Order: sequence, then structure tokens, then C-alpha cells
Amino acid sequence: MPAVELGWLGGVPAPVTSGVSWGVPWAKGAVTKEQRFALTSDQGAALPLQTWALAYWPDGSVKWSGFATVADARAKGFRLQAVAAEPTVAPAERVEVATTADSVTVRAGKLALTVPRQGTRLIGSITVDGREVARDGQVVCVLQSGPGDAADEVRPRERFTTQLERVTVEQAGPVRAVLKLEGKHRGARSGRAWLPFVVRLYVTAGSEAVRAVHTFVFDGDQEQDFIRGLGLAFAVPFREEVHNRHVRFGGGNDGVWAEPVQPMVGRGGRFAADPATGADVYPRQADGQRVPDRAAYAARGRSLLGDWAEWGDFKLGQPNANGFTIEKRTNPQSAWIPAGAGRRAGGLAFVGDASGGLGVGVKNFWQSYPAGLEIRGARGAAAELTVWLWSPDAPAMDLRHYDIRAHGLEAAYEDVQPGFSTAHGVARTSELTLFPTAAVPDRATTAALTKTAARPPVIVCAPAHYHAAGAFGYWGLPDRTTPVKRAIEDRLDATLNFYLKQPEQHQWYGFWDFGDVMHSFDDERHVWRYDLGGMAWANSELGPDLWLWLSFLRSGRADVFRMAEAMTRHTGEVDVYHLGRFAGLGSRHNVRHWGCGAKEARISQAAYRRFYYYLTGDERTGDLMREVADVDFKTVEFDPMRLAQPITEAERKLAPTRVRFGPDWLAFAGNWLTEWERTGDPKWRDKILAGVRSAAAMPLGFRTGKNLVMGYDPATGRLAALNDDAGVYNLATIMGGAEVAFELGQMLDDPDWSRLWLQYCRLYSAPKAVLVRDRETGTEGADAAYVRDGRLASYVFKRTGQAAFRDAGVNALLRYARGDRGGGAVRRVEAPEVLNPIDEGLGNTNNAAQSGLEAIAMLGMVGDALPTELPPAPPEDAARKQRKR
Repeated sequence: MPAVELGWLGGVPAPVTSGVSWGVPWAKGAVTKEQRFALTSDQGAALPLQTWALAYWPDGSVKWSGFATVADARAKGFRLQAVAAEPTVAPAERVEVATTADSVTVRAGKLALTVPRQGTRLIGSITVDGREVARDGQVVCVLQSGPGDAADEVRPRERFTTQLERVTVEQAGPVRAVLKLEGKHRGARSGRAWLPFVVRLYVTAGSEAVRAVHTFVFDGDQEQDFIRGLGLAFAVPFREEVHNRHVRFGGGNDGVWAEPVQPMVGRGGRFAADPATGADVYPRQADGQRVPDRAAYAARGRSLLGDWAEWGDFKLGQPNANGFTIEKRTNPQSAWIPAGAGRRAGGLAFVGDASGGLGVGVKNFWQSYPAGLEIRGARGAAAELTVWLWSPDAPAMDLRHYDIRAHGLEAAYEDVQPGFSTAHGVARTSELTLFPTAAVPDRATTAALTKTAARPPVIVCAPAHYHAAGAFGYWGLPDRTTPVKRAIEDRLDATLNFYLKQPEQHQWYGFWDFGDVMHSFDDERHVWRYDLGGMAWANSELGPDLWLWLSFLRSGRADVFRMAEAMTRHTGEVDVYHLGRFAGLGSRHNVRHWGCGAKEARISQAAYRRFYYYLTGDERTGDLMREVADVDFKTVEFDPMRLAQPITEAERKLAPTRVRFGPDWLAFAGNWLTEWERTGDPKWRDKILAGVRSAAAMPLGFRTGKNLVMGYDPATGRLAALNDDAGVYNLATIMGGAEVAFELGQMLDDPDWSRLWLQYCRLYSAPKAVLVRDRETGTEGADAAYVRDGRLASYVFKRTGQAAFRDAGVNALLRYARGDRGGGAVRRVEAPEVLNPIDEGLGNTNNAAQSGLEAIAMLGMVGDALPTELPPAPPEDAARKQRKR
């Protein structure tokens, strides 16, 4: 097997030596479960490696492997090689996990992390070289009763801390250990337990950093429960005197705010002299180095130390995406004073003394405002370091709907239903990195730690490897060798580049919003329709998640990866319910992410999460995919067509509930496919096949029923015909359905599936008589007269080699190259027409995502049949109106 060349995402190495995990796909049959691997850097150094299977092919071979290593910051690339036996290179400092009845301890070199099995602490202690540098880690929440937004109104508040209920060791080395901590936030006064949390802790051999992935689920009453503050807190004990204690904040652009708790500088050149040299100790102190204890100074130095101010509390606040402030004060009885300011903080805080301390950094800190970093009690025996994911200095978190009445599909494309615009059950995930240290980090190190936490390093394969392994269905690599192919790639890039700029131009940031994009643009106001019902946040409508991920796979672009990653984190957590009556379902697009009454599996489906999970091995994303494995049972209570096509009494007698072939059943099938390939358990395959077998028995196959609505029994997975209509439904394959179906074909190798799906692609709009006839002939529509779009036509060509379908796919690509589906030209709009300069002209996310997905898929199936030059549009294409979805 050839070696796999790996590299840093974007060619940017880790700022510091870091633990990294990633995934590698394999062609069917290429890698067995028992296969061993070796990893070397571009400098020839053997690196420690931990391996596990993420997914399997039906024959039992490995489809995706997960890997973990500790990567030297000096390495610029890596080589992964299959080997016959376990590599002789072992981790220089192995991870060891020790479990007792009361605690779990992870050791990696100088680092030791202890977690209680249950109780009121999240983390018991963190030691470096045997010295405790942090203890009593907590999740914290400040709950406010009611909104309290009137100027003269003060609402009651209560502090909530940890109720740890369960600790699971998910990996135990030798390179990486993963602990999963679960519990709730418990009220100090009320004893109320709410806000379930999951915190994963990652320890990697050779690195003293601890990665933390923090998730909480809102399970309160959005009308009464207003979160005023949310975060994690740590006690940092001191061993040194006050003047040997230090605070650091990571600002933006490598900027660092670094000060001693007691700066040893006085008026008019007065200073404390080093008892050994007589020199001023302040320059050394300002650099974070240890200086002599108070008793070592002469009387004058001791007197000055006794009179200089000691600053006990420090905080950095990022109330919006474009400004942060730093303040400090001596004690709670005194005023805060301004100490610094900037635009976008890197999101790291450190407190400690010359013997060590703790730094904590937050990924996407300023993007997820209102955030804060706070240190209190730096004059005492231990400081409290709090990372505020939602700062208590900001207004309380308001999760209510944007209006008290609905605005209707006709007027605002909105589908609000009583009691459905609820945040109860939505979640949010944040990523942090803990940096326990044996000394005070200097400014350069602090800047490097800040960058590492803000943008953790990622290892990736080359696009050619993903493509050769058949990862994620059919797609084509970029090819600019002819004028027509250049035109297609230019359009793909232009649309991507336009969307990559939109979050900054329109400030799509904030705790609950970062990662999503908007649905539609308002050309008159020159803004996205942020306030118009179903035209605001996109919530995965028509697959922008898939579009971004496939664009990354084929290009390797770091900016596309980062946008796709942020979208996956957002759409999988915020746009989906994780507990309560809607658990497992997602919310359709709306002004508020959870505002729409359409709660459906097409938004929550695993198909949108699989990319990030398999590319990185992220365990939280794995949780999200597992959550939806049985979401089909929710259709018994929430028939997805209950309003658009009310069920009849006759239909109630035929099946427990109803679903559409697409997007509903295809979303379920994608969920089952994911569980099947992750576990190898055939019950998930069998549930897919139960639907396939029942559809195969219907005369019209997947075209059965008005709007493709069929009866469904979630207990058996069987579909039932409700009528003998030949259905057509425009949403069936444009919500991830086509991509799921393409992968089902790779996995199932089932004649019924192959026949039914090929027929659907071939005869999308064929009348009933043609479908009935095709059941006997299997050859109807060979002239491609009934295909829906170029993507499905291209699939028919790939399976059958029929020229008419090749031509249909090629013609669709040519239309894309001419701009028929690409929107207008991008134009710049300046003040005073807009608040800030923007680009506009491609403001239709449905169109951008689907046209991009179709083009990428068609390039993979009929790209080789494209002409060299772009021909003029035929008359029928010139008159074609752009389709609206």
C-alpha cells in the first residue's frame, strides 16, 4: 500500500507541540482491522501514533481510520505508512490512565490530571512536575429570573456549579486519553439541577496541554430562565509572594497583555534593588521572571514593596465582535480601572506565579461574543480563573422568539406553530485548551499558546487521496486544463469566495449565531433578510454544509475548512434538539434558529455531520450522529406533512405515520448508513433494506404517492403505498438526499436499491404510464426526457453509459459555466447606501449550495466528456429562466 502524505491544514504548522487527531479514508478492501501504521515527520523523525477504526465497509475492511499523535511544531509534513508489525517507536512519555472508585487520573510525562467520578467538582487537580497548578475545576452558570431589561429593574440571580454524575474513559492511550464527563449545573441556593453538560478532556503524550470540549443543553423555560453568565472556573493556588505572581491575556495579532500582580515600579526612579547586584529588579519582574522574596531586600526595598499597590482582580471583556477591554482593580471594595483595549482578543488568560500556573484559551473567542476572561483573588492564597463563554457583564441571554405572533408562509415564508418556537433542547459546544505550566510563560510563548487555542492545528490528507479512496460519494478534483473547465472552476471559486466574505461583511458572529449563513438577500436594503421569517438564518437548507465540505475535500483550502467546521458546530448543536419533545429533530430556517414550526430530520441528519467526524475524529460530532439514529420514530408524533398534506382517515389505517421518500426517508437512511458503517451492526443495514424491499414491491417504486408521501412504520422500517399517484417532489434530493443515495449505492450493493434509485434518477418526472411500463422493460426514458437535473442524469450515465444522460449532464455543466445558475455579477456597495462597504450579487444560499453541489458531482461523473471550448447557449437555454427553490 502506498504511503499517505499528510500535511498541516493551510500549510500552517502548530505554533507549539500539540496533540492532534485526524481521519484517513481507505478504498474498499484496502485496510483490515488488524493493520498497523507508522508515522514519520518530513524530517524523518518517527512519531508516536494511536490508531482506531472510525468506519467500516460492508466486507469488514476499514473505511475510515482515526489517528492521534503529538506533532512537533517544527514538522512541516508527515508520512503515514502501513507496516507489518506494531512500530517499535513508542511515545516518549506514554499516557497512563488510573481508575479508582473515587477518581480517574491521567498521567503524561510531567502532567497529571485527576477527575472525581462524581460530586461537585469537574476537575480535582492538575499538577506539573508534582506541583499543583490548578484545582477545583467547575462548570459555572449565573441564572437570572426574567429578562431584566428595564433600566430600573434588578432581577434575582443564582449561581450554579457542578453536579458531576458520570465519567467515562473513552480512550486510554498509549498516545491519547479521552475522558467524557457528564452532569448538570446545580443551584447553590435552590438545589435545582438543570443545563445538562458534557465535557470531554483530551490528554496527549508529549504535550502538557489539556484540550476540553464543552457542551451544554438548554432545558429551561425561555420565558423565565435567562442565563446571565456561563463558563468554566479553576482555582489556581500560589506558592510565591504577591510580587512574583503574574497575569497574561492574549490579545489579537500576537498582542499580549502581561503584568505582575504587584508591579515593582515607583515614582521618580524609585525601585527595589536586587540584593546581589544592586540592579533594579523591575525589568526581570515585568518579563515574568522570579525576583527575590521581600525579606531579601534592604529596608528601602521592603518599604516600597509594602506600599506599592497589589492588584487582585483582572478581566477582559469581548462584548461584541469588534472591541475588547481589559480592566483591573485592587479589591472588591474598590473601582475597576481601564488597563487596555483592542479589537478582537485571542481568548487566552493566564494566572500563576514563578513556580507555575494555568492558562486557558478559547477557540473562536471573539466570534462567539459576549465572552470574557476573569481572574479574581490574585492577592490571596489562590486565584479563581473563569472563562466566561457568556459574560455576566453582558445582557442576559434571551432565547425567546422574535415576535409573539406568527407571520405566515405567504407573507414571510414562515411556518410558526404554537409552542414550537422553543429553545428547550438546543445546545452549544465550545472548545478550550488548558495550558498548565511550571513557570510564567514569556510573551512570545503566551502569543503562541493563544494562537494554538484560538485555531488548533489540523492534519489533513491531500485532496487526491480523499478522491482516490471514494470518500463521500461522487465529486471531481479541480481541473483547469481547458477553457470550459476553467470557466466552471472560476464560477465555483467565485461563489465560495463571495460566501467566505459574508460573515465578516455582515457580522455573522455571536454565541448563538456564529457558523450559520443567511438564506436570502434584500437588494433594496442591501442586507440579508435577517428579520424576515423564513428568509433569515439558513439552518442547513439545501445543504450549504455539504457544499462547503465537498469544496474543501476537492481543494484542501483552509478557509473553506474553517467555515465548514464552524457551520457543522453550529447547525449540529443550535439548529437541532437534543432533549425534550423534539429531540433528534432540527428546525427549518427562521429569524431565530429554533423559531420555525417545521421540526424535521432533514436538518438534523447525520449526512451533514459525517464530514467533520471522519476528517477529525471529533467525538462530540459522533454523539450528534448517534442521537439521530432512531429519529424516524418522531414522525409518529410529528408527521412532516401534517400541515402541507393533512392525513386522511383512510391513510391512518395503513401505517403508524407518514414520510416522504425524500427528504425524510433518505435522511433516515443516511442516519442508518452512518450507524452501520461506524458499528458494523447489520441491523442498520436491514432497516434501510426494509424500506427498499417495500418500495420495490410498489408498482411506482420511489415515485409512489402524491408528493412521494408514503405510509411508514418506524418499528419495522417498512414503507406503504397510500395511493396510486405518481409523485413528484422538488425537495426529495436537494436536502442531502442525492448525496446520501450515491453513498448508499456504494455500500448496499443491492439489486433492488440499484434498480429503484436508477429508475428515480432516470424517470424523475415521467407520467404514471411510463413508470408502470418501466417495471417490465426497465428501459423507459432512455432519451433523458424525464430527468430532473444534471446531477441525477450524470449518475445514470455513470451506471449505464447511455449517451443521452451524459449529454444532459454535460449540458447542465455548460449552463453552470455560462452563469445560468450562478446569480448576477458581484458588485461593491459603498456608503452612504450601506452602513459598511459590502459585496452583493450572489445572495441566494439555496442556489449557491445546490448549484455548487451539482457542479461538483457532475464533474466527478461526466467531467471528462466536457468539450474543450464553451459553446454558445442553444436557443432553449438562452430562454431558460433560472429555477427558484
